[in-house]
Amino acid sequence: MRRAAVSVPSNIAEGQARHATKEFLLFLSHAAGSTAELETQLILAERLGSCTAGDADELRVLVHEIQKMLAGLRSRLAARL
Repeated sequence: MRRAAVSVPSNIAEGQARHATKEFLLFLSHAAGSTAELETQLILAERLGSCTAGDADELRVLVHEIQKMLAGLRSRLAARL
């Protein structure tokens, strides 16, 4: 879970540093994939008893907020192409 969580901002930073919109969009897609991976891991952690349902729900809300922000940024960047 930690690896997936760290991957999100790392991909955003790497994509932005490329200074090319198409590449930035690609890395934002990677970041979005990491949020999906994190969401899956939350489900598994809850099912395996590694975290409570309440904790998983709180974290899922945050993951969904990040997914919405990434989708908005990707949409705005894609409109510039």
